[in-house]
Amino acid sequence: MDQGAVDTEPAAYAPATDGAPAASPRTPRLGRDLVVIGLICAALLAGVAVGGVFLYRSLYSPTAFVGRYLALLGEGRAADALQVPGVGIDRSELGDASLPRNASDALLRQAALAPLTDVAAVSEVAKDGVVEVTMSYRAGTHRGTSTFLVRQHGWIGVVPSWRFARSPLAVLDLTVHGSMSFQVNGFAIDKRQVSPDGAKADPAADVPLLVFSPGLYSVRVDTAIASSPGVAVLSDAPMKSIRTSVQATPTSAFVKVVQQRVHEFLAQCATQQVLQPTGCPFGYVVDNRIEAPPTWSIAKQPTVALQPDGEGWRIAPAAGTAHIVVDIRSIYDGSLRHVDEDVPFDIAGSIDVGPDGTASIRVTSPDFD
Repeated sequence: MDQGAVDTEPAAYAPATDGAPAASPRTPRLGRDLVVIGLICAALLAGVAVGGVFLYRSLYSPTAFVGRYLALLGEGRAADALQVPGVGIDRSELGDASLPRNASDALLRQAALAPLTDVAAVSEVAKDGVVEVTMSYRAGTHRGTSTFLVRQHGWIGVVPSWRFARSPLAVLDLTVHGSMSFQVNGFAIDKRQVSPDGAKADPAADVPLLVFSPGLYSVRVDTAIASSPGVAVLSDAPMKSIRTSVQATPTSAFVKVVQQRVHEFLAQCATQQVLQPTGCPFGYVVDNRIEAPPTWSIAKQPTVALQPDGEGWRIAPAAGTAHIVVDIRSIYDGSLRHVDEDVPFDIAGSIDVGPDGTASIRVTSPDFD
């Protein structure tokens, strides 16, 4: 090589590190983005899970199923409540529960429902394939709780459907004394309408009536003849019998009518100009001969009081006073005696009330009643 020549051979490359490639400035940013995306996905999945649980509890759970049934009752939708799976029953189920098979369904209607409000879930416990759902509520002015048995009844897509494992209906076993007619929550019922014996219904027999549970039922008598205060009955246990009794009392208007009939009856008796008026509770006995037909009047009217007679009414024994004026001729010596005196008497009577509500009143003497 010539002196002064320049060496043109390239110099060797010296790496900055021991063979590792240089780091890209975008790598840390990409990692952070992936972490954020993962957190967002996790949050979305958690939200979906929470939302699913909420939807299940509010729409598809056993508690939600019972809640819908109670909501229907609260809205007065009796016909729709009867269509809820497991509510309607046949007569064999009543017999199996030791309830009367002939219980009437007359009260399973909107007109016989009382308000049901403040419904809230209390508990939900699964046991042996059946779920016990306990709910609280306010029936009218009464607070209560009821437990219902629910079991799965297939699927609706991917969510379960439910039905009552035991019907929430109950039986109001009602006895009404003193009236064939009565009201339940203002709905009028006649025993002959709900009895299997129809017009031949025994007035003293109990009246079994199917009712919704829960439900408040106020029973009272309010007719022209008899009345009673309301008796409130809370049906809070499915497939149970609730026994109650109502005793009616005669209305003041009915007592006045009976009093007037007694007055008319006695006035008619007083028109008979004989010593022993036919069919009447008073008379006068003499051993001699009367000069002229006697004259009767009523000096004191008996005060009428009514008392129960089986499932009807009767006139309680009461005292009155008649007055007779008559001249009596002695058959022994021909002397004449003028009689002007009071004659005490007692009355009683029976009252028959017909199917149309009219009353047949019969006044008699207590000795012949």
